[in-house]
Amino acid sequence: MTILIAITGGSGSGKSTLAEALVSALPEGSAVLVREDSYYKDAASLPGFDAATFDFDDVSARDHDLMIADLKALKAGRAVTAPVYSFIHHGREPGGEPIPAAEVVIVEGTHVLCTPDLTALFDIRVFVDTPADIRFIRRLLRDQAERGRSADSVVAQYLATVRPGHERLTEPSRTHADFIVADATAAVRLEDPQAVVRLAAPVLAHPLLQALLDD
Repeated sequence: MTILIAITGGSGSGKSTLAEALVSALPEGSAVLVREDSYYKDAASLPGFDAATFDFDDVSARDHDLMIADLKALKAGRAVTAPVYSFIHHGREPGGEPIPAAEVVIVEGTHVLCTPDLTALFDIRVFVDTPADIRFIRRLLRDQAERGRSADSVVAQYLATVRPGHERLTEPSRTHADFIVADATAAVRLEDPQAVVRLAAPVLAHPLLQALLDD
């Protein structure tokens, strides 16, 4: 049986760090990672798309139909090719990313517990709870370093869509989580290996994963 794990929380909460830590902690080759950010809708399919005003923080920005289809295939033991989304030109790159079938599929994203049909697929649902100021600082530093954005544009987007979207969608979705893990480090960069281990420990203690680790 393939185990599907949802890792959600606000932007900058440490979702990706936790998801990557889980992949590393599980037996080699037993887990794969799927990122919800890969499933943004291609700008070419959105009439009148304007990156400056488009709400990337609404569930409607995601292609959850495609994501659900891919996760159902992975759950059935079939490999898929996930899209690769460019945050520079806001479209899908040619080819995609091959994702092999695995015993554990870890899915991270801000909206993975916001769509009922998607939520229902997961065997383990985790919400990462991190203070809002730490989440914002992490997002600011990431978007400047990795996406070439100015501080002013990051702040403007945060106030216009990121914070409202979090309060309207992501935060309420914690009610669908099996448990909540708290990133209490208050670290701008989650680089302390022991802090990451502590964040991952409650998830790895789940009976479904313990059975895999004990094999």
